Amino acid sequence: MVLKKELTYFDVTSIVVGSIVGADIYIASSLTAGMLGPLAILVWVCAGLCAVVIALVFAYCSYYVPRVGGPFAYVSEAFDDFYGFLAGWSIWIAEVLSLPVFAIAFVQYLQYFIALTLIEQIAIKAVFLFTLTFINIRGVKAAGRINDILTIVKLVPLLLLIIMGFFFFIIHPQTVSQNYIPLAPLGIGSFGAALVIIFWAYVGFEMGTIPASEMKNPRRTIPKAIITGMIIVMAFYLLTNLVVYGVINWKQLAVAQTPLISTGIVLFGSVGAVLMGIGALVSVSGSDESGILGTARLTYALSIDGLFPKLFAKEHSRYHTPYMALVALGIIAFVLSIFSGITQLISFAVFNLSFAFLLVCLSLIVLKKDKGKKLYGQHILPWIGIIICLYLLYSTSIYDKIIGIIIIGVGIPIYVFFSPKTDIHHLKKLFVSEEAIMVRRLEKRERFLAHFFQHLYEGYKKIRYRGTKH
Repeated sequence: MVLKKELTYFDVTSIVVGSIVGADIYIASSLTAGMLGPLAILVWVCAGLCAVVIALVFAYCSYYVPRVGGPFAYVSEAFDDFYGFLAGWSIWIAEVLSLPVFAIAFVQYLQYFIALTLIEQIAIKAVFLFTLTFINIRGVKAAGRINDILTIVKLVPLLLLIIMGFFFFIIHPQTVSQNYIPLAPLGIGSFGAALVIIFWAYVGFEMGTIPASEMKNPRRTIPKAIITGMIIVMAFYLLTNLVVYGVINWKQLAVAQTPLISTGIVLFGSVGAVLMGIGALVSVSGSDESGILGTARLTYALSIDGLFPKLFAKEHSRYHTPYMALVALGIIAFVLSIFSGITQLISFAVFNLSFAFLLVCLSLIVLKKDKGKKLYGQHILPWIGIIICLYLLYSTSIYDKIIGIIIIGVGIPIYVFFSPKTDIHHLKKLFVSEEAIMVRRLEKRERFLAHFFQHLYEGYKKIRYRGTKH
């Protein structure tokens, strides 16, 4: 069986936009206002440019390696399955951690309208996550179409906010001027920390590269969709925040739980609160739907290469979707949504994402040499991306670094201890030979986790056979 090629350019663009524009735009303004004041608007520009650079690196990698798996596929092709596993493992951890964030955010925004008990919150999280899981099981076409609708619907409130905001600027120029002056009342000491948070708001573009095997003409579709999606996102983010900081004083924003609802009230009155609240609910739904779609495909890619159990590579007999991966992700996200908080989940994810992006940037340097294609900017973009990723890693807290290193490090012993002996011998060479790290390839790719589970099953059959003899 093969995954159906049904995603179009519009579908993939909406996956990119839908994966990026989520709950972040509804909360990040208040977080960064408390760090930098109105100067945070410039950080949105810097973070957007950083995201564009890395998105282009992804787009060029997808041109060279247009197959399911995204970062895992790129790094494996450029270096080795071991490094591909590290990239896939780290980004998989980060993406899985992001799924419950949207369920938690959905409940928080819903509580603006309805008071919910703890049991009701848990029940709504379950309905939210498993409904989106079911949609994805029905098929990538259905999931893509649902995401198209959610993407358009969730951008409408932001568009109205921007339009009314500029009318407000014309009518109340003095208020806008007072809100933007002084531009940096808190200094620039928290620039790096603010950049990490805002960059997280742009994360999601990599999801558009993962379902490559389900796209029509992925070599053209993926780069074009990523670039188009990033332009749309940057325009909405910058214009939205320009309005938010102009309408609401930064001191008020710093303590606001729902900054866009506060802005909507000033611009539209009570109707604005309802409009922005509904926009937030639809927005987080669209982001989680896109996240489940992309993360399930990454899980599928890791499984068919033997880096995850084969169970996750099972396809639905009717819909031809990796339904076991989807069900597993839904269960994991539901459990994490009950026992974790948004800040905790995001902080664990940022370091892992930056590490995976760093490996992807390094991969493009190798891929462009191997393939010999000439793409505009492909020689300088990966090096700029490397600098960006290193700065993001540096800007995370000590706690984030420790947790992130532990999470990444957990994957190494799994690979070493569960790989076949031929791979372990090869890994020793990889660790001691700098040249082998860059140029050596495995002629035969072994499957380590699936191999491990196969041995367990064979051991179980032997024990059972001995038991029947006695």
